[in-house]
Amino acid sequence: MAEDNAKYKILIVDDEESLCEIMQFNLEVEGFEADVAYSAEQALDLPIDQYSLILLDVMMGGMSGFKMAMTLKKNERTASIPIIFCTAKDDMDDKVAGLNLGADDYIAKPFSTREMIARVKSVLRRTYGPSAHPPEPETVKYDTLELDLGKKSCTMDGKKITLTKKEFEILNLLLHNPGRIFSREEILQRVWSDEVIVLDRTIDVNITRLRKKIGKYGNHIVTRLGYGYGFE
Repeated sequence: MAEDNAKYKILIVDDEESLCEIMQFNLEVEGFEADVAYSAEQALDLPIDQYSLILLDVMMGGMSGFKMAMTLKKNERTASIPIIFCTAKDDMDDKVAGLNLGADDYIAKPFSTREMIARVKSVLRRTYGPSAHPPEPETVKYDTLELDLGKKSCTMDGKKITLTKKEFEILNLLLHNPGRIFSREEILQRVWSDEVIVLDRTIDVNITRLRKKIGKYGNHIVTRLGYGYGFE
């Protein structure tokens, strides 16, 4: 079951750091990938469309959980992400308000970790089915460098960058796996799988061009001599 949970990425948004640590630890024990944001503002700076589910506190300093949920529901890229509200208020009006905003469930604090895990699994089953994978994000980004996977386009600081098909696929591979070093053979298999004969030098040339095209982010494409390339 833990291996099955690994395909889901959970975002915890709560200003109680100790609670976040407990929630994150228990989700990871169950095999989920879990990230934490300590405010709605911090969460909205993340690539939220890459998450399978959000555990969202209602009462936080700054933007409330309700307002963050409204923001997500207005954006077509994040509107379908399931939300479980977490709050200290066991108030029916709050519960109704949260559900009216499109929340998928509601947990009143204090709650047990067993209850949290059970509700997370229940919402994931309802949303994605018993064996379905969460949808692939339509975008992948690092800071202001962004790939739109649907449109097959790349932007940096909001400006379009023209990439060839192979350059786009290499950058997509590296951005999806930050910190991982891919050998030339792996890159050949993943990006040039339909080609009969491709020289290692072809990869080096594409990497060199890609580094130049993405400007200030070019030095994030690292070379590990004897191993290959990665994005750090």
